[in-house]
Amino acid sequence: MPHISDNLVNLLYLFAAALFILSLKGLSHPRTAVRGNFLGALGMLIAVVVTLLDRRIVSLEIIVAGLVSGSLVGAVMAYKSPMTAMPQVVAIFNGFGGGASALAVGAAMMELLHLEEGLDVQFTSAALVSGLIGGVSFTGSLVAFAKLQGLMTEKPVLMPGRHALNIALLAASLLLGVWMMLDPSTSLTYWAMTIVACVLGVTLVLPIGGADMPVVISLLNAYSGLAAAGHGFVLNNSVLITAGSLVGAAGFILTVIMCRAMNRSLANVFFGGVGVVVSTGKDEEDAYAGKVKSTTPEEIAMLLDGARRVVIVPGYGMAVAQAQYAVQDLTSLLEKRGVEVDFAIHPVAGRMPGHMNVLLAEANVPYEKLKEMDTVNPTFRNTDVVFVIGANDVVNPLARSADPSVPIAGMPILNVDEARTVVVVKRSLSPGFAGIANPLFAADNTLMLFADAKKAAADLVAAIQQTG
Repeated sequence: MPHISDNLVNLLYLFAAALFILSLKGLSHPRTAVRGNFLGALGMLIAVVVTLLDRRIVSLEIIVAGLVSGSLVGAVMAYKSPMTAMPQVVAIFNGFGGGASALAVGAAMMELLHLEEGLDVQFTSAALVSGLIGGVSFTGSLVAFAKLQGLMTEKPVLMPGRHALNIALLAASLLLGVWMMLDPSTSLTYWAMTIVACVLGVTLVLPIGGADMPVVISLLNAYSGLAAAGHGFVLNNSVLITAGSLVGAAGFILTVIMCRAMNRSLANVFFGGVGVVVSTGKDEEDAYAGKVKSTTPEEIAMLLDGARRVVIVPGYGMAVAQAQYAVQDLTSLLEKRGVEVDFAIHPVAGRMPGHMNVLLAEANVPYEKLKEMDTVNPTFRNTDVVFVIGANDVVNPLARSADPSVPIAGMPILNVDEARTVVVVKRSLSPGFAGIANPLFAADNTLMLFADAKKAAADLVAAIQQTG
């Protein structure tokens, strides 16, 4: 394998870092997201190739075997994972990234100790950061994946004394890390610290319910970036430091944005336990009081006959039913009849940031039709019909309550109840991730269409076509 000069290596690393920054810039808007993704992949390809040419880390055979096996696994996952499973894919990738950083740092430490080379303060402090954060990211992401995939309950798992346990595990990890820095003569303390951090990752994420999983995934993504940056300091690899820092910073910024969108602090997300209290039958009976009005596609078709403006609010139910294509067919049909159609996107709709945007983009819904909450909320008063397709908590009027016992109190919502008519497409009256009833379902201007989102959209298209 040829060796290239240090100046050329640094120049190419700088070029790769610039591509990473341009990638993040592109990913900030749906229209440029594909280009941003390509630039990021190109930057990482350049970084990997330069690193392999710069020094012979392992034999060429092992490198090729790793590339082939990793590419095969990635290709199979990309091909078989539906768009509705993207949150799980992101979660597991976060975990793999954090775990890889922790393992690589441990391997580097063992190699240096085997060569009887001393470990300086930069190495051991960076190893502490990478092992601690990487371990938490690895197992925390696995728990998030299991919750999202349905392998375990999405409800919070509340263990007695969990806060004291988490504090004890964190303290133990830090003490082991300090011990490693004071006595870097063995790698055992590093591995012990990483194992304790892995346990901490499990105990941190178990008590968090499905409603908060988008925020958790974003934060774990930031953790995996910080673990990679620590790994970069261990290896003195500038491009790894840059890439990890960018991922960490972007993840934390996104986490803060999502917390603001939910009007909750990060501490409340981790310790508040949204979804702990699940609504009972009595809660639903009090909220609905027999006022729920069921409807049919034919009745909705007649309702739409004189409509001028329609807003569609997508939610996780649309994702589960994979109804984005049927919804796009409904949109196209309404627009042919002269109806103005927009989509109202809540920042935390679905199970990950941008979940609804990705699904609708897959169905070729124009970006201009995707309206953010602050933009679309003032327009609901001038909207004839709002279709709420599989959404629940993000349109729940109880969020306006000042009652602290309401889990979503204070969370900004889409003010769909201000429209002339609201049509909620849902399979049942079951609560959303927050576990509370939704008074919108029993509002005077609300009609409930009980059906699978995909079938409901298809039936609506057929009913509208029959009306001429």
